Amino acid sequence: MSELKALSYINGEWLDANHGKEDIINPYSGEMIGTSYLASSEDIEQALSIAQQAKKQIAAISALERSTLLTKAAVLLEEQKEHFAKLISLELGKPLKNTRDEVSRSIETLAQSAEEANRLIGETIPGNVSSRGQRAMAMTFKVPVGVVLAITPFNAPLNLICHKIGPAFAAGNAIILKPAPQTSAVATAFVKLLLEAGFPEKSLQLVIGGVDAGRQLVMDERTNLVSFTGGAVGGEHISNSAGLKKVLLELGGNGATIVHHDADIEQAASLCAKTGFSNSGQSCISVQRIYVHKQILSTFTETLKQKVEQLVVGDPLSSESDIGCMVDVQAAKRVETWIQEAEKMGAELLSGGQRNGASITPAILLNPPKQAKVVCEEVFGPVVSILPYEELDEAIKEANDSRYGLQAGVFTNQLDVALHAAKELETGGVVINGTSNFRLDHWPYGGIKRSGIGREGPRFAIEEMTETKMVVLPSGL
Repeated sequence: MSELKALSYINGEWLDANHGKEDIINPYSGEMIGTSYLASSEDIEQALSIAQQAKKQIAAISALERSTLLTKAAVLLEEQKEHFAKLISLELGKPLKNTRDEVSRSIETLAQSAEEANRLIGETIPGNVSSRGQRAMAMTFKVPVGVVLAITPFNAPLNLICHKIGPAFAAGNAIILKPAPQTSAVATAFVKLLLEAGFPEKSLQLVIGGVDAGRQLVMDERTNLVSFTGGAVGGEHISNSAGLKKVLLELGGNGATIVHHDADIEQAASLCAKTGFSNSGQSCISVQRIYVHKQILSTFTETLKQKVEQLVVGDPLSSESDIGCMVDVQAAKRVETWIQEAEKMGAELLSGGQRNGASITPAILLNPPKQAKVVCEEVFGPVVSILPYEELDEAIKEANDSRYGLQAGVFTNQLDVALHAAKELETGGVVINGTSNFRLDHWPYGGIKRSGIGREGPRFAIEEMTETKMVVLPSGL
């Protein structure tokens, strides 16, 4: 693959002016593999101006045409599937096993968005339920909010862009995309694909930059909605500075999974191993806290340890690797420090936890205290903690004792246990006989507490990215 370039795309032009640039580093090898060219404040001002000017033009595109363009984008992505999978692995360090799956999911997300473009329906509401409305009726229409600012993270750099651009364009909005700096080359390649599919050049502005660029875009009154996926701290800053505009925030988590005494231990251990360490644990619904009933603690722990130690850690570009590396060395050092802190606080390190550059071998901790960062914060790394419990309500209480509330998993063969846990767990989603780390892209996805505001999934994101306009006929006044 040739040297990568990440470029802003503003007003129909790719910008490589030297306002500032950063090296693109392969996190696994540490080698420089390309260059990111950063947008200036003036470039960002132009992006805002063009998006503002273009929003009525984009809203006027028929639903049929928007659906057709999104379908064409999905077809092109299918044709370029291996290219994008390798690009994500190269820039992020995510194994090909995972990136191929991510591209497949991205194709689905675009196709689902295309379908939803044809479902922007309203309703009629009679007025004669009121004495003042005997001759009146109302009709409602879904109209685009205008300009959607999409700020995306590094951990699923293609699919999470699709989760924002797909619904936003399906709803008829102009879009400004600011991707994570760590995966800006993926974003550049995808915008090129959308233009190849026939997206109008002014429908989408791509801004390459960091926190300052994001702040300028968020605070500007010309953005009508901010859709952000990232950490809780970043989400809080956006919420505080966005002003009177909609915010759609998909934030962090420290996913809890409960394994009850009647669970299928083999199934539970296999899924916890697979979904606790995929993408080196860099997922907001990654399995982090595993609450295990004391009756099965020894058997589950040994089974999980066996499953985890079978995982292959290696080159992300190798089809044999289950785990590649973290996004950079700094992230890996942070996770290493958190593991060491947990050990000092009394946790037993059963397996893994060794760092080599940006790679960390999958770590299993037994019984860290709830004050340890690996329990109470979001690790966002290849670490799971096993926490014993005696009563189900005790496990539910501990799972809920968190500032986060994204998703949770419950393993049990008793329907009443499953239903009780599903009712009592304070999360946006509960997965029965699965872990916290399970998502289908058309389902409503999001959390409560510091895990976010609103829901993703094309149908549900479109609800957020449109306004309801009412038309009254005739008033009879």
